[in-house]
Amino acid sequence: MDNLSEALEKLKLASADSTTGSMESCLDCLLKALASNNTEASMKIQEMGILPMFPNLLNPQSSCTPKLANIIAEVAKNEFMRSPCVDAGLIPPLIQLLSSTDQEVLLQTGRALGNICYDSHSLQAQLINMGVIPTLVKLLGIHSHNTALTEMCLIAFGNLAELESSKEQFASTNIAAELVRLFQKQTEHEKKEMIFEVLAPLAENDVIKLQLVEAGLVECLLEVVAQTVDGEREEDIAQLKTASDLMVLLLLGDESMQKLFEGGKGSVFQRVLSWIPSHNHQLQLAGALAIANFARNDGNCIHMVDTGIVQKLLELLDRHVEEGNVTVQHAALSALRNLAIPVVNKSKMLSAGVADVVLKFLQSEMPPVQFKLLGTLRMLIDTQAEAADQLGTNGKLVERLVEWCEAKDHAGVMGESNRLLSALIRHSKSKEVVRTVIQGGGVKHLVTMATSEHMIMQNEALVALGLIAALDLVAAEKDFVGASLVSVLHKLLSDERSAPEIKYNSMILICAVMGSEPLHKEVQSLAFIDVVSKLRAHENKTVSHQASLTEQRLTAQS
Repeated sequence: MDNLSEALEKLKLASADSTTGSMESCLDCLLKALASNNTEASMKIQEMGILPMFPNLLNPQSSCTPKLANIIAEVAKNEFMRSPCVDAGLIPPLIQLLSSTDQEVLLQTGRALGNICYDSHSLQAQLINMGVIPTLVKLLGIHSHNTALTEMCLIAFGNLAELESSKEQFASTNIAAELVRLFQKQTEHEKKEMIFEVLAPLAENDVIKLQLVEAGLVECLLEVVAQTVDGEREEDIAQLKTASDLMVLLLLGDESMQKLFEGGKGSVFQRVLSWIPSHNHQLQLAGALAIANFARNDGNCIHMVDTGIVQKLLELLDRHVEEGNVTVQHAALSALRNLAIPVVNKSKMLSAGVADVVLKFLQSEMPPVQFKLLGTLRMLIDTQAEAADQLGTNGKLVERLVEWCEAKDHAGVMGESNRLLSALIRHSKSKEVVRTVIQGGGVKHLVTMATSEHMIMQNEALVALGLIAALDLVAAEKDFVGASLVSVLHKLLSDERSAPEIKYNSMILICAVMGSEPLHKEVQSLAFIDVVSKLRAHENKTVSHQASLTEQRLTAQS
């Protein structure tokens, strides 16, 4: 350390008169000390106040500059030295050095900036604001043959791409084309992984997704899949997963997805379809997720159902009833749910036996699978009376729905169960379905659903409850009383925040339950007539008209 102290003193003197020769030997001594004991040498550099001298010494023309930048890079490996580097004003001169043509200067400068800003989003954001991204992308293009520089750029991109503020800047460069070009040249697994690590965060941006598709990334990914699908090495399995996951991510952008779909005739779309019958779970998963992503507009959904994709998904699900791969089950159900959204697809999918296959997963204990199963059935029966009747009289299904309506740990499953229970009644309008729901203990859950914070769920519950009251009030009477239905309706009508549809359907329901003596008594005891008479002045004409009718009914039966 004595040698280091001496070298630091000499450096102070040499920097004052800018004598390059003596400075170089001092810098060599510093680098040697840092290589021997980085922490101790860094502390000494800090103690002796050397860092504030460095900004003036970082001269693009000086032969000492690569060594100076290297010293900063080494010093900044220590967390306690990063703030002193910033305070010494090292960032602006280092950024200026990125316009150098000297590859060693560029490499050490990149390392220095990377180490100073490591793990600091605020400093990385500062670099972005100072325009470092376009500069680094340009460097990658110019020096793609220099392995060390290329790796430095990739590490920098990987760190910066995590920041949302970077995406817009990246999108304005030709980063997509540069990364794809670089990827095409790689043969080593590690190098491909490095590029993947940059591509994944960048591909979260829809503009960049499209740029990557146009630059030919999808073809590269398909090639990786083809090369690794039968591989048993860990690196093959890792690359297959990364490539297929990235492929699915690219399909999350509307424009990139539509470009790859090409009216259902795209070669990429056809290749992805071939993944579904694969024996590889990762490819099955990616294939099903890709179909779910392609199925994001009615045109695509209709085309896919007409070309037999449903059968492929059902066969895949059938294979996983026993094998039970939860992620594949979830993905295939997601795809079926999306495909069932267009009205013209529903009857075709029901005829293909989708409901029967989906019901095989009724015993699943996995909330993600339960959630998608419920959503798929709800989409299928929308406007399909016969199917709603058939499913609504399935005692096992209704029993399971009632059980899931109490799944308080899984709000999504609970919500979807309530919605499906309501949908079975609303779309079937069947007394048999109503009886099955009453017998299964579902009424109290529909009453609770009417108090949901989501208006659409409130409304669905009120319509279903109205149908129960209209179709079998006698059988439902006890459950209505037990669930305090009348009290719930009073609150909904009294609450100024209730939407017009909620008020309207609540009044319809009040009129419907008046035929029951115990419910009628509850209506009278809560002075409904006062609440309803106020609604006659409601700005919504449908509500005010229904309020007049309800008031007449209440008055007549008081």
